[in-house]
Amino acid sequence: MADERIPGIDPDVPPSGEGCVECLAGGAPGWWFHLRRCAACGHIGCCDSSPAQHASRHARESGHAFLTSFEPGEDWFWNAETQEYYDGPGLAPPGSHPAAQPAPGPAGKVPENWERLLH
Repeated sequence: MADERIPGIDPDVPPSGEGCVECLAGGAPGWWFHLRRCAACGHIGCCDSSPAQHASRHARESGHAFLTSFEPGEDWFWNAETQEYYDGPGLAPPGSHPAAQPAPGPAGKVPENWERLLH
């Protein structure tokens, strides 16, 4: 599959940054549990367990169905339309947020009661 192009996945697009675009831009709540990367455009958003669920919102609003983990050591793909896991190609680096970045994150923005705020 590494040589085949999968519609909706662009392996050459780098991630948009090291954290959730919307949370870092000052959007409420400003923190995330885990991060997801859009496999079409590189947008980094927070996961569905996070309070704001920006990655899935991006997938719905943009029509970019494939998300992948942006967590160290994880390499799965998820199709937000079909609700199925997929194998996919390697994506442009980096493949995750920096290992020193905490999860949940970002550092200094996570409330003490964060576990009660997860979906």
